[in-house]
Formats: sequence, structure tokens, C-alpha cells
Amino acid sequence: MELQQMRYVIAVAETNSFTRAAQRCLVVQSALSHQIARLEKELGARLFERTSRRVRLTAAGAAFLPAARQALDAAERAVAEVAATVGEVRGRLAVGLIPTVAAVDVPAALREFHRRHPKARISLGVGASDELVEQVRQGEIEVAFLGVPVTAHPRGVMARELARERLVAVVSPDHPLAGETSVDLRRLSSEVFVDLPAKTAGRAQSDQAFAAAGLTREVVFEVTNADYLARLVAAGLGVALLPPTYVARLTGLTTVEVTDAPARAEYVIWGRAPRTPAATAFLGLLGIEEEEE
Repeated sequence: MELQQMRYVIAVAETNSFTRAAQRCLVVQSALSHQIARLEKELGARLFERTSRRVRLTAAGAAFLPAARQALDAAERAVAEVAATVGEVRGRLAVGLIPTVAAVDVPAALREFHRRHPKARISLGVGASDELVEQVRQGEIEVAFLGVPVTAHPRGVMARELARERLVAVVSPDHPLAGETSVDLRRLSSEVFVDLPAKTAGRAQSDQAFAAAGLTREVVFEVTNADYLARLVAAGLGVALLPPTYVARLTGLTTVEVTDAPARAEYVIWGRAPRTPAATAFLGLLGIEEEEE
């Protein structure tokens, strides 16, 4: 069994096509098909069901895929660890973040990381805070930037708090609240809201603040993407509560201070398992040298 055969299996599984997998792997299709057939013979089981219209994993293929990914990750980690012994950072740095992260200029940090370590590969994913915590726990990404209510703390990972800030109300320029200098939660509770999905960390601080004040509000529009959430507010569909440092980057919105606003804490998190050389180097660039809870 060879690592390249595993790469081919993963490519076919992800593209659902031998042709597209061969293009991704920069080999002719016949060579890729031959190597997968050799692997299937060695394993004594077919990994894919092939028809004229589709390719999909068999039960054996579904069982093989996670182990193949782990084997490739382990091989890549071994190369990176050897490179680290001679002062060179290689391998993958997988970073996740929420769209509203503001405590760190992530593009600038990645630019400096790439300047210092040009042989490292960088992947960047955007998601919700709770999803990012789980991805770090599972080892799918090494480092993540997220925001949670100040009463919460990321669990099952190493974490450092970066900043805290009180949310502000944002409305369209022609909204009745646009002329106000400040409002409170009671006044806002009568408005239609645009917000992130229920039970997400990005939504929790607002829900908790209204509940603590004995108030209810109507969230008519739930959006998974903060940037599109802001577009709905700009279109006059409702009010939102957002971090002021994030709002400062937006256009077409009016900001109103909330006197009893909820607050959120921004964190950088990483896994409890031994860090990869790339993750260690990136966290060091952020001034994080020692692990902490």
C-alpha cells in the first residue's frame, strides 16, 4: 500500500469522478484507475461503485477513507517534524475564523507567516464559533479565531482571550432609529431582527442579554453569514447587534449605541494535542509561546 494510492482514493471520493480526480492529481486517468485497482486487489474489497453516470464509495471505501486521511496527515507531520529539526517550517497550517473577528488582523498575520515560512501551506476556512471549536478538537484545523459570550469559555481546547467588546445596534440609514444616539434593549425588543441561527455562539450573547432583561424579541431573518446579514440590514429588513470593530469595516449602515448592550469575547484557540511546527510558529507570531487553558 502506497501513500500515492491513498491520495488517489481521497481525490476520487472528493470529486466523485475518476476523470476529475486524475486532473487534480496531475496524472492520466488510466494510471490513477490502475493504482486504485491494485489497492482494491491488495485490500480484497472494492472501494468504489462505478457506473456510467456516477462514482460513489462502497461501505469498504467509506471505512477506508478516514484511515487514509489520517495516514497522509501522519506522513505529512513526519516530514514537517524532520524539517523543524533544521529550523525549517513545512507542512500545513489550517486556520479557521468567524467573519467578524477583529482582535487580530488575520490577513496581515498570514502574510507575515508566509514571508517567514514560504514552504508551509496555508488553508483558511470561515465558520461559526461552535463549529470551529469542534474542528480544532478533532484536529481538522490547528488554530481558530472565534467569538463567544463573555460568560462562556471554549471547552476541550487550549485558548487565549484576545479582546472584549460591547455590541452595537446597526440599522439602515432610513430606519427610524438611525437618528437616535443611543437605545436600550427594551426599545430594541419591539423591532424586527436579523441574526445568526439560533443556538449558535454568535447569536447567544444577544439572546442571553434579552432573556436576562426579561425581554423577548422577534428574529424574522436568520442568516448563516455575517456579511450577508449586514446586507439584509442595509436593505431595511431589520435591526442587528454586531461588534463595533466589525461594523467599522462596513458601508451603508448606521450605528446606534446600546446602553445595556451584550458583550462578546474573542479568543484564539488551538488543540490540546502536540502542536505542529506550523501551528507553533503561527501562534508564536501572535505572541503565544506557552500553552494555557
